Amino acid sequence: MVRPFGIFQFESAGMTKFMKELKPDSLEDIIAGVSLYRPGPMDQIPRYIQNKLNPEHAIYTHPSLEPILNVTYGCMVYQEQVMQIVRDLAGYSLGRADLVRRAMGKKKLDVMAKEREIFIHGEVDESGNIIVPGCVRNGIDEESANKIFDEMAEFAKYAFNKSHAAAYAVVSYRTAYIKAYFPEALLAATLNSFLGNLDKIPMYIDECRDLNIKILKPDINKSNSMFTIEDGAIRFGLGSIKNVGLQAIDEIVREREKNGDFESFTDFCERIQDASVNKKCVESLIKAGAFDSFEQTRKTLIQSFEEIIDTIQDGIKRAYSGQISMFDLGESREETEKHKYIFNVSDEYTDKELLSMEKEMLGIYISGHPLEKLKKDISSQTNIDTLRMRELIESDEESESNTGARYKDGQIVKYAGIITSIKKKFTKKNTIMAFVTIEDLYGQAEIITFENCYMQFQDKLIEENIVLVTGRLSLREEEPPSIVAMNIEDLVERKERKLELDIRGLDDDKKERLRGALRFFMGDRNNIRVEIIDEEGSKPCGAIFLIKDTVEEFKELLRRG
Repeated sequence: MVRPFGIFQFESAGMTKFMKELKPDSLEDIIAGVSLYRPGPMDQIPRYIQNKLNPEHAIYTHPSLEPILNVTYGCMVYQEQVMQIVRDLAGYSLGRADLVRRAMGKKKLDVMAKEREIFIHGEVDESGNIIVPGCVRNGIDEESANKIFDEMAEFAKYAFNKSHAAAYAVVSYRTAYIKAYFPEALLAATLNSFLGNLDKIPMYIDECRDLNIKILKPDINKSNSMFTIEDGAIRFGLGSIKNVGLQAIDEIVREREKNGDFESFTDFCERIQDASVNKKCVESLIKAGAFDSFEQTRKTLIQSFEEIIDTIQDGIKRAYSGQISMFDLGESREETEKHKYIFNVSDEYTDKELLSMEKEMLGIYISGHPLEKLKKDISSQTNIDTLRMRELIESDEESESNTGARYKDGQIVKYAGIITSIKKKFTKKNTIMAFVTIEDLYGQAEIITFENCYMQFQDKLIEENIVLVTGRLSLREEEPPSIVAMNIEDLVERKERKLELDIRGLDDDKKERLRGALRFFMGDRNNIRVEIIDEEGSKPCGAIFLIKDTVEEFKELLRRG
């Protein structure tokens, strides 16, 4: 199934829900969907869906509306339909119809009052010539004409023009098509469009992982400035690395294209002499993993790169002054490399340190995520994450949104993640509080801790600590959702519980009694998985509701002899 991430106009929870109910089978439906999913026209959504499923049930205020509104199943959806109604029913010219549309959209009450009269009864000049026939002259009764004008006036406040909606719909369809058949291409382009936006990129990185699209670390010989596609995977661009400017990237790529791949770290340092590729830039490239394809560990390079760069620069200075070193006297390149550059060799950093470096340089974790192995535990112990909090913002005005209905201001929620920053602050009353940024697998959320909470749980508030927060959800207009903490604890990894029953050596009578016991304890409140161990190995056997007394019964059943 293609999820909506990266599909133009279709990413919000409310729009996704609407499209699932609508089941569009033509571009016309997508155009209508884009137009309807806005304040005002949204009221027509249930009617549109119902009439699409049963077109014969569509109701028209007057039969003359059917040729105009049948394409949208009796619902007013587009500005062009308003213009067509006043032209076909009341005899307006095209220019005057546009003036009516504009007056309705801008809520010009005086103009609309005048146009209502003209729409219904028409307009004649001083000589009695008919300028606008009006609905009554065209055979439409006054009551229906009034009702039609009311519907148009209410709808036109928020209406889209169809040409605008059609352009949006075509882009939506194309991005959905690309997502379905070329997901890595769409996601690479989407990631490039959000470079520097740490709120969005983690969501798309997670989508790549869900679609089994690998995200590859930056590589000095393979990366360009932006995200690129490489054998069905997406390669991180050098332009995403902190402290690596565009000028430096241009110099690196230009040199690589002109003289071939860099053969080693020292080869890179020798060939890149541009001032824009300074020590800070090289350090950032190392930390981001851009040189991992070479034989040295990141820790070795971090401990050695400054001395190697200094050695190269000293050599350049000697060359300018005409000095010759012993390395220029006939040694092979391999021998020269061995003597010329000294690496302070060290074992690699820990996985945690490597991930921390990647987060520092790239803004996200690439090789993995500290929370990845805890994904199931987080899901079982929480009821909100940043993905759903982001949907709250997008569904702020979507009364029909499931997400909006699920969460309310002041609701008790549980949220888990890794602490990335802590900002302490003293209030006007000289009490301490802290704004804690906690990141989960999809993004970051702000956790507010007032004095009582801060003093009680300050031992948990340590950067890179993984915590479970219980608190009140804070939903304020024009502010992102946050959580006011009530309790903060270390997130504990829950080991999977299972009951292993070894039936090797049991006689048939005991096996039958055991089967009966398992059937008896199976039900709606199962809390533990059961595995049977026999001569062929271990195999699953459903689940049961287990308490202490039940354990004793199974021990008795399994007792040999």
